[in-house]
Order: sequence, then C-alpha cells, then structure tokens
Amino acid sequence: MKRPMQFLSLPNAAPADADVLILPVPHEQTVTYKAGTANGPEAILAASEQLEFFEEDMAWCPLQHMKLTVLPTVEAIEHEAEEAFHRRLFETAEQLPAKPLLIALGGEHSITPEMLFARLPAGGTVVHIDAHADLRPRYHGSIYNHACPMYRIRARGYRLIQIGIRSLHANEAAQIESDDGITVWFDRALQRPGVWQQLLDQLASLSGPVWLSIDMDGFDPALITGVGTPQPGGLSWHQGLDLLQALTANRAVDLRNIDIVELVPEPGRVSEMMAAKLVQKCISYWGKSQGFDQRLTQGSQIGADDE
Repeated sequence: MKRPMQFLSLPNAAPADADVLILPVPHEQTVTYKAGTANGPEAILAASEQLEFFEEDMAWCPLQHMKLTVLPTVEAIEHEAEEAFHRRLFETAEQLPAKPLLIALGGEHSITPEMLFARLPAGGTVVHIDAHADLRPRYHGSIYNHACPMYRIRARGYRLIQIGIRSLHANEAAQIESDDGITVWFDRALQRPGVWQQLLDQLASLSGPVWLSIDMDGFDPALITGVGTPQPGGLSWHQGLDLLQALTANRAVDLRNIDIVELVPEPGRVSEMMAAKLVQKCISYWGKSQGFDQRLTQGSQIGADDE
C-alpha cells in the first residue's frame, strides 16, 4: 500500500485540527503542450523533504506552531465525464473546514473554478499569476479546458487581477479592454519599477475575500522549466514573494485559499523544489500574519527529527 503523502515528511494532523490543508489534485485531461502536470502534486511534496523546517524570511519554524495535513488526492475516475469530475471536486472543497488555509496542488489550471465556487460562494477577488489570460469561453470543445478557468470565474462575477500575462488571444484582449472587473498587469510593463510599485499598492489596498491562483508558468522559464506551457519572460522568484507578502501583510484581506498549478516535474528537480519552497513560503507568510507564532509550540513539527 502506498504511504500517505506528506509535506516536509511530517505526520499528517487530523483534518479537523489542521491549520493548513494541502489538497493534491493531479488532474490532467486537457493538456495542449507538455504533459506531466498530473505528476506535479506528488513531485512537489517529495521535494519538500529537502526543505529545512526554518523559514528564513519570517525567521521562524511555522510548523512548530501550526498543524498541517495533506488530504487524500482528488483524481479522475476512469471514463468519468469532465463535468462529473469537476462536480466531485466542488463537493470535496465544499466539505472542507472553512477556517484553515487551503493550498491546492495541481494538476492543470482547470481545477481552480470549482474549488473557488465552493470555498468563496459569496464572491471576492482572484489574484491570478500566469503567463496566459485563461479567458477563453471554451477551448478544444470544452469549457473545462485549462485555457478557460478565468473566463468561468469572471462569468460568476468574481473580480480578476491578472499578473504577468504575456500570451493571449485577440478575443481575450478585447474582453479585458471592455470589462472593468478585470485588471491585467502585463509582464513587459511590470519590468518598469514604477509599474511594479503600482501593482504592489493595489494589492495593499484590497479588502475582503481573496483567492490566490498561481500558475507556475507565471515565473520566468529560466528559473522554472517544468511547466506545461512555458512562455519567455515572467516573474522572478523574489517578485513572486513580494506579491505573496503584499497580500498576507494586508490585514483587510481574507486570504485562506491558494492554488499552485501546472507544475511538470523535470529531471533536474529544480522546478518542483521551487514549487515546494513556494508552498512553504505561503504557509510561513500566512501563518505569521495570522499570529500563529504567538501560539504554543504544539504544531506538526514537534517531535520530528531534523538532524
């Protein structure tokens, strides 16, 4: 029997007691370029075994104070219709406790909408890091294609802030131009310091529920080659962390949901290590912002050997 997946090789807490829930969703049905996103969640969690418990930016060991569990994977069943899988994903997310931080690991980007609809049914803002706009109403005959999630999300009234975009269809560009509910920070413009600061200022001014959706191809492929649809340009590692910090430091924002998608494991393992480190940063920045560092040391790390 395959052992349960773990983060940092730490034992999984009971979901009801967890402060952080990691949900692997190794779904890959609409890939259009490089295959392998279905192997992303397991590779990310395996890479996490090589991380230190100490997180250097916030200068603490988050899981001394926080409890974490890696939930059972949500996988497609053989011959299952697309709609049936996504309905089952919605039901899974809907049943999870609302208070913990949820980090969903893809799999392709098509997994985001149903989890969002389940976890933020009253609406909110989606901060979307990606090379692609993902605003096609359908692609290759399917509304569930990985090119469509942000269209489906915007159609339900959620506001979009898209960051790092550098590949889009003319129809997507027209929608962005005509829709005040979509703000796009194009990749080339973000290379200018003044524009980058404007983006950080916008994130610092947000309020209410926020969902952070990170397609790993939003980063520069010189840093992370293991993605399904790479594009030249993109965010640096530290730019990505600046965005995360701007959101978690904003006390007017309720950020309890993050997805990290489109990771394709590669032989050098750098890509999955970067994704694993990003998961750790999400836990650390969010946990510190919530005051978990003031709690007693009763987290998942207690009793674990890190020598």
